[in-house]
Amino acid sequence: MTELEKLKKITGEKDEELLQLLLEDAEAFVLSYTNRTHIVTGLEKAVRDLAVIALNRMGTEGEKGRSEGGESYTFDDAPKQIYDTMNRYRLARIGGKTYETPEKQG
Repeated sequence: MTELEKLKKITGEKDEELLQLLLEDAEAFVLSYTNRTHIVTGLEKAVRDLAVIALNRMGTEGEKGRSEGGESYTFDDAPKQIYDTMNRYRLARIGGKTYETPEKQG
């Protein structure tokens, strides 16, 4: 099952173009945060979780909180467990360079 199919199943969203865009944005964020050039197996769920969060927050961009109908909501940047996962796979920069094991092919 592809990441797009998993995301469709989790969210119930039918717009594949939107979901693909959210996955691409989430992947770009994870790669930038971890200083990597490709997603390794342990980071796939973090990418998917960030895409779900982005989908759920559509229309509330820039808000830190909201109150409606007697209920109050606050928004974090991303849950701590996602950052904990990304931190496990984060590569250090040494002398302005990042050393990463090349991606295995076929």
